Amino acid sequence: MNFVLGTALLAVVTALACALPGTFIVLRKNSMLVDAISHAVLPGIVVGYFFTQDLESPLLIVGAALAGLVVAVGSEWLGRTGLLTGDAPQGLVFPALFSAGVILVTAKFANVHLDTHAVLVGDLNLAAWEQLTVGGVSIGPTYLYVMLAVLALNCAFLGAGYSRLKVTTFDPQFAGSLGIRVGLVNTAFMFVVSLTVTAAFHAAGAILVIALMIVPPATAYLLSRRLPVLFALTAVIAAGGALAGFWIAYELDAATSAGMAVFYGLVFVVGYLGTRIEQRRRHRLHAVRAVSTAQSAS
Repeated sequence: MNFVLGTALLAVVTALACALPGTFIVLRKNSMLVDAISHAVLPGIVVGYFFTQDLESPLLIVGAALAGLVVAVGSEWLGRTGLLTGDAPQGLVFPALFSAGVILVTAKFANVHLDTHAVLVGDLNLAAWEQLTVGGVSIGPTYLYVMLAVLALNCAFLGAGYSRLKVTTFDPQFAGSLGIRVGLVNTAFMFVVSLTVTAAFHAAGAILVIALMIVPPATAYLLSRRLPVLFALTAVIAAGGALAGFWIAYELDAATSAGMAVFYGLVFVVGYLGTRIEQRRRHRLHAVRAVSTAQSAS
């Protein structure tokens, strides 16, 4: 497979894998929790390396995902105590985990090439560099198939738990009255989110992955409130924006992940302005009709 085509496919698959669960993140108003999770992966990577002594081991992804889950569960627990409000619990938990990861790296693994730059910023081209060959023929980046597996897992989880996720998102009290274990559903969902963030950081980085997970569904939310339509729009924006951002970055010889994030931001601005213009048009039309009705009545 051509390297550029493989990298473009990796960009699209990574964007879809992040954006689909991001829809429920946006609806739950937990967008900044993704940022907290993405910064908490470092200690999970370090602990995973401590046990495996292999930077390529999939256990590193699992360890980092568990560290991200600690942020979600810990923040929720602190919030339930009533002693902290807003996003203060996240501000306490994830800096502590990230700092612990930095201390572990500097104290125990200073001689190991744990590329913190790649963890924070990511590099789509570097992620696509290693090719998977079958019978001597390249079938694309190895990392592409990792993200395809994550995308398949996310689709399966969202499909199987769609009704439970929907009711726990919009009315958790009612969900509890139906016998749904809200805490278990939320924990399972946040583990999937944490796993996705961890898997995507090689391509998008811990900083830019929040753009891939939040901006497409946030843009779709401007255009529709119906959940099935919201998912469809999210998928279209994620895939189209990833492809367009990738090609723009490719033509400008710029960072691909950053190009995708910038393009997503532009799409959101266009969607926001279009929504505002449409709202004002409707208000003016409503005002004209009201005046016409009043004049007719008089």
